[in-house]
Amino acid sequence: MVQAYKTETGNGGPGDRHSGSRFRGLLDRWRGGRDIWRRGLLLASFAVLIALLMIFHAQLPNRIGNLGSLSETFLPWLGVVFVPLLLAAALWRRSATALIALLLPAVVWFNLFGGLLTDKSSGGGDLTVATHNVNADNPDPEGTAREVAASGADVLALQELPHGQVSTYERALAAGYKYHSVQGTVGLWSKYPMSDTRPVEIRMGWTRAMRSTVSTPQGEVAVYVAHMPSVRVKMRAGFTANQRDDSADALGEAIAHEPVGRVVLLGDLNGTMNDRALNAITSQMRSTQGAAGDGFGFSWPASFPMARIDQILVKGVEPVSSWTLPRTDSDHLPIAAGIEL
Repeated sequence: MVQAYKTETGNGGPGDRHSGSRFRGLLDRWRGGRDIWRRGLLLASFAVLIALLMIFHAQLPNRIGNLGSLSETFLPWLGVVFVPLLLAAALWRRSATALIALLLPAVVWFNLFGGLLTDKSSGGGDLTVATHNVNADNPDPEGTAREVAASGADVLALQELPHGQVSTYERALAAGYKYHSVQGTVGLWSKYPMSDTRPVEIRMGWTRAMRSTVSTPQGEVAVYVAHMPSVRVKMRAGFTANQRDDSADALGEAIAHEPVGRVVLLGDLNGTMNDRALNAITSQMRSTQGAAGDGFGFSWPASFPMARIDQILVKGVEPVSSWTLPRTDSDHLPIAAGIEL
């Protein structure tokens, strides 16, 4: 019995013809002559507008509803959200003009934030610090304290401490931290001796900032803990942040006059490093996340972090690592960093 064998070339089957015809049809739709350049002009204009907002965000005025600070708080999301949406719309509209225009915001975004996408940590370090806004309504303060202490931080700062729960946090952290101080609604716990501990006036009428000199094996470090006033987004008033801005100016002035050369700021600043209103602080300090972190390090809200408003900033020391800690029962994520003294 003779069997005939046929070599499959893949060039003549009905499935191949069908796939080829679909591909040619797609190309034909894109070969629409001048229409591919005329379509999507509105999308192209919007892409250019997004790019201009990212390039000139510092020029947006704060006089009207603190518009500039509001845009800078969520600046990375201009590219993360709108570029993919515009890309999908440009493909749907089959617009070559919109696709080319999209290159502009994409390039601008990567120029501004591309460096945050890589892991810049080098490991090691002489001192590990952590900070957490524990939330005044936290249902499990003891558990939250234990979880943050598990980070292994040598120095730990807590904000939004309710007066009635201070003793709970003190008991939960007593075993790991020999030294501590609570000033108003902020507190500092340390494995090393603390001295010259006092409140810092930030023009609020009650204490939400403090400083202390921590004596580490490598020398003294001035550690500041701060909780800036909250901000709100209101339909009529816009981004209401005037009190926070005044407090930031006061804190920046205190840090500028700090006699100790090595300074660490831990706290909830209710603002990002891009927010010009925090310039009195950020102009003289480095973000550990920007210098030695991996990714954006968003810390708020804990359920779906969209902004890094909790900060670890340093001056006179070298950040070597920075990371976000696991979620607790707070509406903020705790953050930590390793620094070299």
